Amino acid sequence: MEVNMSVEEVVNQITELVQKEGQPLRKKQVKKSNPELMKNALYYFPSWEEAMEKSVGL
Repeated sequence: MEVNMSVEEVVNQITELVQKEGQPLRKKQVKKSNPELMKNALYYFPSWEEAMEKSVGL
């Protein structure tokens, strides 16, 4: 799998999206609206939930 973001960029994008949305992001929602972010997040983290935890401390 080819990634084009660093782990820091993934965390920052997730954090920004959560702040913009005002709520935790659902995997299905992000997969549809931002598939590149999802692909990169799953490369660095074992699950979307783990990526969310590391990004916004849920």
